[in-house]
Amino acid sequence: MITVVGTGTGAPLSRDAESALAEAGLVVGARRHLEAARPPDAAERIVLGPLAPALDAIERHVEKAEKPQEGQRVVVLASGDPGFFGIVRALAERFGADRLDVRPGVSSVATAFARLGLPWDDAVVVSAHGRDLRTALHACRSHPKVAVLTGPGAGPAELGAGLAYRSGERVFVVASALGDPEHERVERVTPAEAAARDWGSAVSVVLCLDESRALAPARTVAGPPSGPDRWALDEAEFTHRDSMITKFEVRALALARIGPRLGDLIWDVGAGSGSVAVECARFGAAVTAIEKTRDGVDRIRANAAAHGVDVHVVHGAAPTVLTDLTDPDAVFIGGGGRELPAIVMACARRARRSVVVAMAALDRVPAARDALIGAGFDCDGVLLQSSRLAPLPGEVSRLAATNPVFLLWGVRLPAPGSSSPSAAGSSSSSSSSSEGVSL
Repeated sequence: MITVVGTGTGAPLSRDAESALAEAGLVVGARRHLEAARPPDAAERIVLGPLAPALDAIERHVEKAEKPQEGQRVVVLASGDPGFFGIVRALAERFGADRLDVRPGVSSVATAFARLGLPWDDAVVVSAHGRDLRTALHACRSHPKVAVLTGPGAGPAELGAGLAYRSGERVFVVASALGDPEHERVERVTPAEAAARDWGSAVSVVLCLDESRALAPARTVAGPPSGPDRWALDEAEFTHRDSMITKFEVRALALARIGPRLGDLIWDVGAGSGSVAVECARFGAAVTAIEKTRDGVDRIRANAAAHGVDVHVVHGAAPTVLTDLTDPDAVFIGGGGRELPAIVMACARRARRSVVVAMAALDRVPAARDALIGAGFDCDGVLLQSSRLAPLPGEVSRLAATNPVFLLWGVRLPAPGSSSPSAAGSSSSSSSSSEGVSL
């Protein structure tokens, strides 16, 4: 049996945990946990660094302990709740869940929110420990209450650098050395202030908050909202100019091909009213809307506010203004005029997963298609032409035709050796078992 004990957030070990530790023949944990727990002198100790060698040592000890007269216990010390982004997953995969005796402590996330007196059943929790930081950054941009579990190269400074000019009203709460009576610190800073500091290695968790929305209504299901109950909203639900808005039939298929989700970054280029941007944000994605007109920028912000979502709006003309933006997962292009081929080409070079283009002018389709195929996308498209019910006198209806729109989409082909299109172009390195665990 392998006993996993959660510790490190101030609470003393339980009597059961102390008894297990007293019987241990092998104790594995971070240096600070070993020093605080003080295992028996006779027990072998392994200070955790890379996880794989520790798992190998545990396996050797478990095999030895299964022999007669050698039934000494293995104890693994971990931070907080080891079943929450912790070592329990790696141990269960290696040895089986039935061989684990888990004694959880209080997680660093729960402790950090407790220090603020805030509930966290509505928080998004993201691990940046050994993972691509972009997911945490996009979650922080799109949600008002996010907890980020930090790691080397993914601490408050890196989060702050990524959010300093794209985070709206966000504030960081940096919780360091939680549970340590001498060194614990809980500090409020702006993302820019976080980026300018050297935080060392004691940071436990970073909370990214829009404090005006930190107290949400009571919840039934924990975590982020499950997504909108409807989409492809009627045009009347957006402020727009002279019907210059992506019609809901087109928007429905565009959303299906974009696939917006929590942790994604979506560009809406030539956003106009921002209807596509707003709908992507309602699915939980971080969204940047690019619009060249000043009144269009104001409309996008008004529509985002009306639907209670965050949309980062960039005032400028594509493709020039795209240069300084973070690479997107997917792009919707709803405008561009004569610059459309250049815009499609620029977006195709940057998009990690897909590009969707809506065009009323069919003569622009070949150039847009060539740009997507040339960038390594698998390309397809459809002409959408719908007729809506419209009332006539005498309580009867007719069919009113909408203008036809050609929707073209490209999905990035998998890179050699990769298993899915979304993996192409990723700057993430796959997390090994030692990288993906908070200890």
